[in-house]
Amino acid sequence: MIRIEGIAAFVAVVEAGSVSEAARRLRLSKSVVSERLAELEKSLGGLLLHRTTRKLTLTEDGAVFLERATRIVREIGEAAADMAERRGTLSGPIRIAAPVTFGRMHLGPALYPFLAEHPEIELTLDIDDRRVDAASDGYDAIIRNGPIADSRLVAWKLTRSRRLLCASPDYLARERVPSSLADLNNHRGIFYTNRGVADWRFQTPEGAIVVRAKLALGINNGDMLRDAAIAGLGIALLPAFIAGPAIREGRLAEIDVGHKPEAEFIYMAHPEGRNPSAKLRAIADHLRKSFGDPPYWDPAG
Repeated sequence: MIRIEGIAAFVAVVEAGSVSEAARRLRLSKSVVSERLAELEKSLGGLLLHRTTRKLTLTEDGAVFLERATRIVREIGEAAADMAERRGTLSGPIRIAAPVTFGRMHLGPALYPFLAEHPEIELTLDIDDRRVDAASDGYDAIIRNGPIADSRLVAWKLTRSRRLLCASPDYLARERVPSSLADLNNHRGIFYTNRGVADWRFQTPEGAIVVRAKLALGINNGDMLRDAAIAGLGIALLPAFIAGPAIREGRLAEIDVGHKPEAEFIYMAHPEGRNPSAKLRAIADHLRKSFGDPPYWDPAG
């Protein structure tokens, strides 16, 4: 007899890329996940995965079975969530990915009261600045600051996100303070590598203009981007939720070049084709209320 636990273990192993990571996500031991996978293969009468010491790959049968297995697991999870909602309860597992700095400074503090109010929700929050694939990495949603180009995702706006061009007072005293977009070409820039050196986009009457300063440092973490600017390495374009405290403390100074950086938003996005659960919608609603619009960290936004 085919058991749903075995199907769920198979889907988790494929999404996680290993038995050990699948076990961590399912909160089970590796041996239990392996046993459920072996039992499923025995029930189906064929191998679903090729196993080596280095990696797991789908067999031909496994690739055919995966699409339906994924749909079965998702629909059972949605059905269970719907039943809980009918009872007025938000419950069950949910996985969300978010960037490190925003997660630490604002997302976590906003979520903790919500989770305390809904103790039956089992949230796994992965804080990482890498660009994850929400669908294939097994996330119910991702939270992102800035545009979401993946057409496979449905994005919900949580709040606006103003960005500020800034540098340390020491850097600006040492170098000529830029007063125009053209001046920025002669300055050293600190860039967020997940978005590239074409990330400095400004609003003008003629449309958006991209400015490319000289690369001083590329880095993929917001905290370190801010700290490099404070250290005087160059100019950075930072979200207000990162730069604001340092500007208020005098460690960074905002630069006016006559044009504002392009407007952005903070989004929650879920894979297209999935019916978002009641708990995911509730989390999104809670975050909108917690952040405000304009957000509490940037009243001038």
